[in-house]
Amino acid sequence: MLKDLLLNNKDWSKRRTVKDPNYFNKLADQQDPDYLWIGCSDSRVPANEIVGLAPGELFVHRNVANIAGPSDASCLSVLQYAVEALKVRHIIVCGHYGCGGVEAAVSGDRHGLIDHWLQPIRDVSDEIADELETLDTKRKRLDRLCEANVVAQARSVASNPIVQDAWRIGQAVSVHAWIYSIRDGLLHDLERSTSGFEDFARQFPTKKSSLIGVAGNLAK
Repeated sequence: MLKDLLLNNKDWSKRRTVKDPNYFNKLADQQDPDYLWIGCSDSRVPANEIVGLAPGELFVHRNVANIAGPSDASCLSVLQYAVEALKVRHIIVCGHYGCGGVEAAVSGDRHGLIDHWLQPIRDVSDEIADELETLDTKRKRLDRLCEANVVAQARSVASNPIVQDAWRIGQAVSVHAWIYSIRDGLLHDLERSTSGFEDFARQFPTKKSSLIGVAGNLAK
């Protein structure tokens, strides 16, 4: 199987070179993307491919359940480099329906180390507990939680000092919340884009969270 991958790579490289003989020379000179993608590690969600962008056009960070926590050094390093060095203009936080990480977070089962990583999703579940309880199927509840998790992570990115410092100096950078459907291959804008402090206050108003736990109920 590994040999097949190397052969696939040679074929891909050849096709790129036939189309543009200078493609790799130009790509090697620098990367100049306008976009940072913070997405899920799920193998069914190939970031560049689903938005139709070539290598060099999309700076990508992926992890389980597209979590952008304020204490994740890896995500913070990517965010800082993208904003301060690459000067990206758009940060897209993209989750997907049917996310295994989201389902695992609220399953009520123990999964080991990843349970610690997924805690932010359980927090989101608690915050929208009343809404989730009005939905009549597990799939609907999980889909809604996938959306809510994306919004929460977009809020985390937009409230990060790296982004807010960029806004303070007038740097143009926007944060967007998207979700992808594996069933039809389409992206959906969750309409929580923010490009500055006024947008942030409007899109993410401060409110008291409901702390009614529904993690166990979601698995029913």
